[in-house]
Amino acid sequence: MERHRQIIYFKDYFLDFFDKQIEKVKEKIDHVLYVVTVADRIPQKFFQHLEGTNGLYEIRVEFQSNIYRIFCCFDEGQVVVLFNGFQKKSQKTPTEEIEKAVKIMKEYFDEKLKLKQNESKKSKK
Repeated sequence: MERHRQIIYFKDYFLDFFDKQIEKVKEKIDHVLYVVTVADRIPQKFFQHLEGTNGLYEIRVEFQSNIYRIFCCFDEGQVVVLFNGFQKKSQKTPTEEIEKAVKIMKEYFDEKLKLKQNESKKSKK
């Protein structure tokens, strides 16, 4: 299948979460991430914008009776950048998890801006 989106992992935030999961959960997460990359329109069942977060989304994974959320955002239109993930234990997404993801998203874009500025300085020399 043709890929519509590329997924990148910012630092080890997502991979630290992923590595702690049992194999069946990892397989389910891999499946959902695959859907995110190949679906023309990502089903809302798997993907939703978080209100009031200025571009933060959550990827939704369910396995048996467990619910997992992985925070991400778009960059340059089609790249999905994965941040932290967690196992959801209540109906509402915990505020501290959202705040952590917003902080990581800011860190990502700040680092990207610094890289561009450094590249710009080098090309002017």
